[in-house]
Amino acid sequence: MRSLLPLCALALTSLATPAMAQTVDEDLAALDARITRLEDLNQIEILQRTYGYFVDKGQWTLLADLFTDDATLEIGGKGLFVGKHRVLEYMQTAFGEDGPDYGMLANHMQFQTIPSVSPDGETGWLRGRAFVMSVGGWGLPLYENEFRKEDGVWKISRLSGPFTMYTNWQGWGVNALNNTWPDKFEPAPDLPPTTVYLTYPAYWIAPFHYPNPVTGEVFRPGTQPAGAYHRPPGTPEQDAVLPQGQLVDGSQPIAGPGGE
Repeated sequence: MRSLLPLCALALTSLATPAMAQTVDEDLAALDARITRLEDLNQIEILQRTYGYFVDKGQWTLLADLFTDDATLEIGGKGLFVGKHRVLEYMQTAFGEDGPDYGMLANHMQFQTIPSVSPDGETGWLRGRAFVMSVGGWGLPLYENEFRKEDGVWKISRLSGPFTMYTNWQGWGVNALNNTWPDKFEPAPDLPPTTVYLTYPAYWIAPFHYPNPVTGEVFRPGTQPAGAYHRPPGTPEQDAVLPQGQLVDGSQPIAGPGGE
């Protein structure tokens, strides 16, 4: 009987090893997915904060390099700029050539960032808030941005920065400023604003790119989006540009804690 024990142990080992190996491989794959997701979330936040620091000191060329070639940019009510080259043109035309000038203040501090990543790890989103201190006054832009991973590097594919409030040094209780509009200053946008809205003391709730983290329910603000037309409604030209710069609403697939 004792002579049979080694044979039984060997048989049991041979039977158990594949299952154990499969379990180990699954655990390692799940761990790798979680680590990759955390790294992706971290890189998206770093990218957003880097954008803010480049705005601070007027580093427009470096800022434009954060974007994909086909990126869109929409800040305030100015309208939609299409392409990385137009991002650079917008910044340099509206705010001057690269580099800070004497007496310039344009601190663009980033807060309350909530990043998310798609299950395939190729698309990301971030909602955040900027607090702006500038020579012109105070500002509170919101961000609902989209990101794309290209050759392993995250870049901004859509920057959407609706204004909540802007004011001069008198403060928002005295002199809240109107939203910007397409022809307020140069350059002209490529497309009209994706949404027309009012700033403080009115408000507009930008769609949340993520669902409720507790219930999983998508929160739809209930506001009817209003947009300006690039071409007459219903024409192929208008239908072709309609998806550009549009925000997601949290119903798109988002990776969970395990990266799935």
